[in-house]
Amino acid sequence: MKRKDFFKLTAAGAAGLTLGSSCKRTGQKSEPVSGMEIKQEVPAYRGMIKSSFSAELGKAPSDRVVLALIGAGGYGSRLAMDAARAGNNVQIKYICDVDDTRGGWAETELEEIQGFKPQKVRDMRRVFDDEEVDGVFIATPEHWHALATIWACQAGKDVYVEKPISHNIFEGQQMIKAAMKYERIVQCGTQNRIADYAFTARDYIKSGELGDIYAVHVRSLEGSPVPFNPGEGSQAPDTIDWNMWLGPAPEVPYSVSRHRSWAYYWDYGSGPATGGDSIHQLDLARLIISDPGFPGSVYCAGGRYFFDDDRDVPDYQMATFDYGDFVLTLQTGQCAPYMQKTSTEIRFSKNEFPQWMQNSSRIDILGTKQMMFAGRMGGGWQAFDRDEKIVAQDTGLYPMEPHILDFIDCIRTRNKPKGDIIEGHNSSVLMHLANLSYRAGNKQLLFSSEYETILNDEKAAVLTRGNYRQGFEITEDV
Repeated sequence: MKRKDFFKLTAAGAAGLTLGSSCKRTGQKSEPVSGMEIKQEVPAYRGMIKSSFSAELGKAPSDRVVLALIGAGGYGSRLAMDAARAGNNVQIKYICDVDDTRGGWAETELEEIQGFKPQKVRDMRRVFDDEEVDGVFIATPEHWHALATIWACQAGKDVYVEKPISHNIFEGQQMIKAAMKYERIVQCGTQNRIADYAFTARDYIKSGELGDIYAVHVRSLEGSPVPFNPGEGSQAPDTIDWNMWLGPAPEVPYSVSRHRSWAYYWDYGSGPATGGDSIHQLDLARLIISDPGFPGSVYCAGGRYFFDDDRDVPDYQMATFDYGDFVLTLQTGQCAPYMQKTSTEIRFSKNEFPQWMQNSSRIDILGTKQMMFAGRMGGGWQAFDRDEKIVAQDTGLYPMEPHILDFIDCIRTRNKPKGDIIEGHNSSVLMHLANLSYRAGNKQLLFSSEYETILNDEKAAVLTRGNYRQGFEITEDV
């Protein structure tokens, strides 16, 4: 895709980007706590990464691409319909969900789009057994993302997996291993990776106009706080396979709250604002500053401030990631009714900019010369000098259609997708680290970027891996 140039409103300054090279902070080192056993091994997936896959696994441009949807909630249903509308010679053969009450809307719409109804199935393994299926959209609750992706890769299917791609750090590593071992395309649902304006923002920073970057602030403040009311355990209705819904998670009785509000439980998600939303901003921020690696430490404070209820996750948290050369912060929660996302008009149709002050998903990038505001999934970016003077800018719309088309194109060509699994993992690690720090008691955690390991808290180190029920294990050997 051809990238457009950013619109610069002042004369060019000195070139040469550095991420705070002139103000590197020294001092704290990531050293393990005395007596804590650290697994000092470089993750195995790094030695398996391939720059390209065999072209023999691809398809001719005229060949039909057959896809399936796994997880037929509102977002997943829209993915399938967008693919059926946008793709050239694409069909959705299956709608798979363990809950029979979901997917009816998508079934009806897809019949109208493609002239036949997709098959409804409960068990995703029926989809994986069908040799005609080329790829799958995985839009299940988070605790299923990794295992469903690994099973799909093992079955020879390409994957579009929703964000966040994993439920813990170990899972992301195993997903990369599976993608590389079986040479499968794995596209992540981080659509900003294909947005033109993300790349013009990166180019502007690379030009040196902002100066050295010393701080990046990421916002994800949901504007509609709601109380959480956990339901009592009960008999699962006949319309759902509760055992399959739980999958890798611990066995517990059915409850409506676990089923419908799973994002509030650590067993299934990472928080509706943190996992469900902030990963978009974290991934975009990383892209704009040229995808730095992992931080040396994270400190996250938070709690339940708006509603003192029984949810597992906080309703507000603030994390600070120390990269040594610069600081990245994440502010996320569901307790800001005065904040709102960029309007649908700006995201989908208007070449305008958000009202930045109370924008709930704004990214701030602070340089030694200028600062930048950026919006995610539409909204563009603007660079500012003193006195709110705009010196450069670029608009941009929600890039869902090109992101899906990129996935379909990569199924045919075997090219690396724009939102590939490696960067999806790297961004998800930040989200996991924030939650690990919070769950460790708002404790600063030291992190080894070499080993992808927590160095100073055994409880947090254990939580970087999951505990899986029999029959749903994720093991070292994928």
